[in-house]
Amino acid sequence: MAQRVSASAPRPIYARRCRKAASAAAAVVAGAVLAGCAEPDPIPTLSWYINPDNGTQARLAAKCTQEAGGRYRIRTALLPRDSTAQREQLVRRLAARDSSVDIMSLDVPYLAEFANAGFIRRFSADERTRLTRGMLDAPLASASWDDGLYGVPFNANTQLLWARKSVAERAGLDLDRRLTWDEVIDAAERTGTTVLVQARRYEGYAVLINSLVASAGGAILENADAGKDAVPAIDSAAGRAAARVIARLAHSSAASAALGNSDEGVTQSAFRAANAGFMTNWPFVYTAEDGNPLQADFGWSRWPAVEPDVPSAPPLGGIHLAIGAFSAHEDFAVEAVACLTSPESQREYMLGEGLLATIESVYDDPEIRRAFPMADLLRESLDEAAPRPITPYYPDVTAVIQRTWHPPAAVNDETPARTARMIADVLHDRTLL
Repeated sequence: MAQRVSASAPRPIYARRCRKAASAAAAVVAGAVLAGCAEPDPIPTLSWYINPDNGTQARLAAKCTQEAGGRYRIRTALLPRDSTAQREQLVRRLAARDSSVDIMSLDVPYLAEFANAGFIRRFSADERTRLTRGMLDAPLASASWDDGLYGVPFNANTQLLWARKSVAERAGLDLDRRLTWDEVIDAAERTGTTVLVQARRYEGYAVLINSLVASAGGAILENADAGKDAVPAIDSAAGRAAARVIARLAHSSAASAALGNSDEGVTQSAFRAANAGFMTNWPFVYTAEDGNPLQADFGWSRWPAVEPDVPSAPPLGGIHLAIGAFSAHEDFAVEAVACLTSPESQREYMLGEGLLATIESVYDDPEIRRAFPMADLLRESLDEAAPRPITPYYPDVTAVIQRTWHPPAAVNDETPARTARMIADVLHDRTLL
């Protein structure tokens, strides 16, 4: 169990009190200004803090409200677009014991931090059985902390290697077999095209590095659940193999000019360019091209391996639905989570947003298979994906990785050792970020 909480200081909450108006006229004014003086709504309202999407979470909230039959309603509250900013807003509210946070869409790497801080409710053993039936292993494992379930996987994400089929054919690259990073970079160099990855100094770059290390058979931390006593493990043969992939791409003719500033959107746009060849990215890049001629030239393969004889460990992303520890409606919140994460809801979300279901059976749905011709590969990749370190100190760990591995052109065999030293120093308060 961790020994301290990595969380921001709470903001003060100021109570608002209603005062009787001195006259009938004053009462009218007060009623117009102080909405809090109105009679309480007899139907409980659950607040669901959501990450921005194309509106599917709001539609699911309306559907589950209707299914509740008047016993409760669900309203959505929009969080910032950036994952780090989402975390900060939720931490500030929950550190102040805000009872209005009933349900939250929580990014995968922050669950351990919130659970360790006592910010989110632990599901009972019976709830765990009911709510996670048929779920894939990797998303479910990432929702647990200290042998308990603290979130229900709502959607998940993993990356594939996307290729322009015309380029792969020109390079003689067989996308039906498992490829290595060296093979992909070689193919791009032969064809004068690019290999696009996310390498801006942000969370997406930490995702890339984590999966490279895991694909080489290593890990960033040993015993991550030990909190500040976790041992950095990135200074290893696997860490150096990951560094060599980054360094090789950064110094290759296959690197895009914007490598050090690339995020998911930048690489998506660059894949539409005439010199595009290959890209690692989430499945939304395929569904975003529905109706465009470019989609016909989309090929795909499993996320590349670092070593020829070691299967790759694709990235794991996604959202868990967690219940605020201070919610006044926790029983209704559990019921709402069951509705929001049902197979029908996950199917709707996958079709509406291009994010992946966490329930295995959804991938057999005919409409899903039409929208995602690579559904079987997505399911396999998701089930074998590599989570980022499950630790309450993840915000510190990722900040160190982003600092020491950026810019990509500066990465070398010494980078993993620098990263390990800085992680240890930060965890033991010898260095401040």
